[in-house]
Amino acid sequence: MSTPPTPAVRKQPPISAQGEALALGLLGVGLFALSLPMTRLAVGSTQAPQLSPEFVALGRAAVAGVLAAVWLVWQHAPLPGRRDWALLAAMAGGVVFGFPLLTSIALREVDAVHASLILALLPLFTAALGALLAGQRPSAGFWLCAFLGAALVMAYTLLHGTGRFALNLHWADGLLVGAMLSAAVGYALGGHLTRSRPAGQVIGWALVLSLPISVPTAWWLRPAAPVQLSAWGGFAYVAVVSMWLGFLAWYRALALGGTVRISQLQLLQPFLSMLAAAALLHEVLDATTLLFAGAVLAVVFVARRMPVHDASRPVPRPVPRPIPDSRS
Repeated sequence: MSTPPTPAVRKQPPISAQGEALALGLLGVGLFALSLPMTRLAVGSTQAPQLSPEFVALGRAAVAGVLAAVWLVWQHAPLPGRRDWALLAAMAGGVVFGFPLLTSIALREVDAVHASLILALLPLFTAALGALLAGQRPSAGFWLCAFLGAALVMAYTLLHGTGRFALNLHWADGLLVGAMLSAAVGYALGGHLTRSRPAGQVIGWALVLSLPISVPTAWWLRPAAPVQLSAWGGFAYVAVVSMWLGFLAWYRALALGGTVRISQLQLLQPFLSMLAAAALLHEVLDATTLLFAGAVLAVVFVARRMPVHDASRPVPRPVPRPIPDSRS
């Protein structure tokens, strides 16, 4: 008598791989959490400007690109395939140029605590784009959470600073939304590329591809007047840690654990950024900001539990229960 076939079970990553992905993801989030306060430290404020936002954005890309070039040569990394160059260029547009430039300009105008809340929806958009690139289909509940989170962020921008709902939008808020979308695109494309290439090579080639733009532009934008040493310290952090070391850890985590799953760790980043801004820059954490931050992160947390279906398979539907026969 033949035994019935065993149903196929989707293989999970080994425990060691899951643990490494979690550790690297937490490391990346911890390093990224200081990016906004350090950028604010580098660019200063409208009352006390330091390095120009454009120099900080292009300069950090140039420094990280040089480090990446040295690392790629040391690793004897092969050139990307012909089809990968376009994806690398799009990825660079998001995380090498878009996010750093938009956040640098915005942080000259608003504080890091405010920016941290606006960017709190980043893991939700990263997961959505990652699912679409993986051929998956987020459920209606997932998109409902996305719209609810966006509504909360919009409500915060209308309420913050006045204590009542009024048209209180700052033009820098639009830059922060653009930065969030740029980072989500870059993270999702990077996670997609790490399926066929080591994570370090993916971010490395994206940075090297940007060098013909970042190096001459950063040199042209270099400061003509002296700035505070703390501003250079902030610049050094975002150039070496945020733009290179953090990316190495983060994209490796995305490759091991998957974009949708690992992006959930970014739930911690807004709170860590706010705490860092309060500690390093002495910014104020008011009750309104903490309340909205908790609400936004709760929405993102719920969204993580919403099903994401494979687009090649039909969405499972509940089977109706048979109605019992009252005559029996």
